[in-house]
Amino acid sequence: MDYQYPLAADWSTEEIIDAVQFFENVEKAYEQGISREEFMRSYRRFKEIVPGKADEKNLCDEFEEVSGYSSYRAVKKARESEDGEKIKMN
Repeated sequence: MDYQYPLAADWSTEEIIDAVQFFENVEKAYEQGISREEFMRSYRRFKEIVPGKADEKNLCDEFEEVSGYSSYRAVKKARESEDGEKIKMN
């Protein structure tokens, strides 16, 4: 990885760590797969940090631009999956 995660300057250290964890889990969904539960747990925490849809879209678009990984598609696939399944993006 030779890019930076999109972060907000007003986030606490804990919020930064949790937001980075969500983006890392998006990467895992594309690169090796991740359990639906772990992915959705990190997404729910991300939504606590970034409750607004517009802010979420901006951050996820920034992440996709630098990484090539779509957070939106990963979340959509996770929501369509059942508990116990592994999320693996193509």
